[in-house]
Amino acid sequence: MRICYVVAMVAEAKPFIERYGIEEVKDFFAPLPCMLYEGKVGDLTLDVVLNGQQQGSDLIGCEAATMATLSAIQRLNPDLVINSGTCGAFCANGAEIAEVYIGNGVMFHDRRVPGDNAWGTQSLGNYPVWEGSRQLAKTLGFKMGKVTTGSSLDMQPCDLDIIQQNGGELKDMEGAAVGFVCSLLKTPILYVKSVTDLCDSGAETFEEFSKNLSRACEALKVANERVIDYLKGQISTN
Repeated sequence: MRICYVVAMVAEAKPFIERYGIEEVKDFFAPLPCMLYEGKVGDLTLDVVLNGQQQGSDLIGCEAATMATLSAIQRLNPDLVINSGTCGAFCANGAEIAEVYIGNGVMFHDRRVPGDNAWGTQSLGNYPVWEGSRQLAKTLGFKMGKVTTGSSLDMQPCDLDIIQQNGGELKDMEGAAVGFVCSLLKTPILYVKSVTDLCDSGAETFEEFSKNLSRACEALKVANERVIDYLKGQISTN
């Protein structure tokens, strides 16, 4: 089984990469900035693809995630894509900092396209997630939540309206873009998200994100170890 993690930021991926000692495959996606780390974990082939960097900072957001996901699937042909990263969440839903969720759905919250229902439906996305997501979350004891994606770190009132109207619980900047590509190429996708900031706490988003990033990434590493062990177990029983 080949698993491919698609991750936006070095900080999100580094603890996981170091845990498994997987090695960078230099210039695999050149001239694109995407980076590949690859190794074996038991019978699993584990790929970690990062969006890469430009002008000294991690490439975040939908454009970079789309590029990385398309390149990864076309070059690596994984059995399962896992979009792992940090996110915002809501106190009103009982979320806590560094809590890890499994996504039970994914959509865009900032593609506001007027017109008939066909345009609106396409803009929201609502792409499918891996059919094994619910059982994994149940077995490992993770909460589940719907991932909603926008291109900005902040959240405008109209974004919040769409999130609330569609049952969104986790706010990120990549998930739906990754899901869009996976839906086109018929590749299953699992979401593993760790909370850095609480969107309704009243705190300034970037300050809260920066303060909690390291803690959330450590929780993400531990969660991903459990996910990998679970998937290894699925192989051994099949």
